[in-house]
Amino acid sequence: MEPKKLLTAAALGVLASGCDSAREPIRDFNVIYILADDLGYGDVGCYGQTKIETPNIDRLAAEGKLFTRHYCGSSVSAPSRSVLMTGLHTGHAPVRANLGGVGNGPGRGKEGQAALPAGTYSLGKMFREAGYKTGAFGKWGLGAPGSEGDPTEHFDEFFGYNCQALAHKYYQEYLWHNRDTVWLTGNDLVNRAQYAPDVIHRQALDFMRENASGKFFAFLPYILPHAELLPPDDELLEKYRGRFEETPWTNPKNVGDYTPEKRSRTSYSSQPEPHAAFAATVSRLDAYVGEVMALVDSLGIRERTIVIFTSDNGPHREGGADPEFFGGSGPFRGRKRDLYEGGVRIPMIASCPGTIEAGSRSDRISTFWDMLPTFAEMTGVELPVATDGISMLPELLGTGTPKEHEYLYWEFHEDGGKIAVRLGDWKGICLEVRADADAKMELYDLATDIHEDRDVADEHPEVVARIREIMREAHTPSPLFHFGAVDDVRK
Repeated sequence: MEPKKLLTAAALGVLASGCDSAREPIRDFNVIYILADDLGYGDVGCYGQTKIETPNIDRLAAEGKLFTRHYCGSSVSAPSRSVLMTGLHTGHAPVRANLGGVGNGPGRGKEGQAALPAGTYSLGKMFREAGYKTGAFGKWGLGAPGSEGDPTEHFDEFFGYNCQALAHKYYQEYLWHNRDTVWLTGNDLVNRAQYAPDVIHRQALDFMRENASGKFFAFLPYILPHAELLPPDDELLEKYRGRFEETPWTNPKNVGDYTPEKRSRTSYSSQPEPHAAFAATVSRLDAYVGEVMALVDSLGIRERTIVIFTSDNGPHREGGADPEFFGGSGPFRGRKRDLYEGGVRIPMIASCPGTIEAGSRSDRISTFWDMLPTFAEMTGVELPVATDGISMLPELLGTGTPKEHEYLYWEFHEDGGKIAVRLGDWKGICLEVRADADAKMELYDLATDIHEDRDVADEHPEVVARIREIMREAHTPSPLFHFGAVDDVRK
C-alpha cells in the first residue's frame, strides 16, 4: 500500500486550483539548493552506497522525493553550473566548457573562469525579482572577481571560492565575500589551520538564520567530494581508517611526498589513505546536510522550505578517488567527463514536509535546465527569456504530469569533443566530433541496456538519422567556445 499523502493547506490549494494557479500557495516558500561537487549517483546510501554512511541525505530522501532519472548540465563544473543558472543546455548555454585563467586574483596571478555575459538572466536574478534574499555559498566558476559574471551580479551575497581551480584546495589561503578578499589565517603552502568548506558552511547557516523571517534562496554549491582528498583529521576520518584496503595515491609532481611543503596552489596533494579520505569527505558533506536540516527545523521554517540535494556531474578519479571501489557511478557506465549515463545521471532529492510526499519517487526524466522554469512557476515570475527547460513543479508537488522532453542534449568540449542525445529510451553518443562533425554514432537502448554496453546503431539507422538531426539543430555556435568541425560545417 502506498503511504498516505499528507498535504499542507498550501498544497491542497494546489490540488484544488490546478497547476497554473498553483503557484500562489507556495510562492513564498524558501528554497535551499545543495549542489555537491563530483558526487556520483551511487555515492550515497539511498542510491545504493553500502561502504559510506550518509544518514542525513538518506533521511532527506525518506522525508521527500527521490528522482531516479535526473540529469546534470554537463560532465564538468563550469558548463554544468552555466546550464543550471540559465536554463539552457550546453548547445545554447553561454559557458560550455571549463576555461580558466581569465581574471586577476589578489596577488596570485590569473583567477577565475569564463564569465556569464553581461545581462545574463539567471536563477539568482529570478529569485531576486521574486522578492527573495539570495545567497550563494561555495564554488562559483562562472566569472572572475569583478567581471560581468561575478557572483554578486546574480546574488545578494556570495561567500566562497570564485575560481574553481583554486577550489582544488581545501585549505585555501583566501576566499571571497562578495568582492572582498577574506584571508584564512594560518593557511598557506605549509600550514593547514582552517578547513575552507567548514568556513563556507558556517556562513551559509548564518545567511539562513538572518533571513528566516522573510523568504530566501540559498544556493549551496559545496566543493565536496571533489579532489583534493584532504579532510580534517577528525572523528569522521578516524571512523573509516582501517576499514578499507589502501593504496596510497601520490601526486606525480610530488613523488613520495605526503607533506604540504611540496603542494602547489592548484595541484592535488598526495594522499596515503585515499579510500578513508574519500569516505570521510562524503560523510562530511552528509553532516553539512544534517546541520542545514537541523537549522531549518530549529527556526520553525521546515514546512515552508523546499530543500533540493543533487550533484554537478558524475564521480571523479582525481587525487586518488576510486569510483570503481565505491560504486560511485551506480549501475551506469562512465564517470566525470563522460557523456555515458555515469557522467551525467546524478542523484536528486527534493523535500518539503506536507508539500512533497514523503518516501515518494520519480522516474520521470528531468534536468538542470528544468530548474529555472520550475522555480519561476513556483514564485510566479514570468521569465523574460526563453529556456530549454520544462517546469517540473507538478512532479515535485505530485499535482499533475509535466510535459515530456522531446530530447536531452549535451556537448562536451574536452577529450576530442563529444555529443550525446537522449531521445526517449534511445541514447546516441558521438566521440571525436571536433575533428569530424559526423563521427560514428554509438546507439544504446536504455530500456534494456542501462550500462550502455551494446551498440545497436547498425540495427536502427532511422533512429541514428533522427538523433543526428537533433545534434545539428540543438547546437548554436558560441563566440567563445568554438567546437571544431561541429561549428566549421555550419559556416
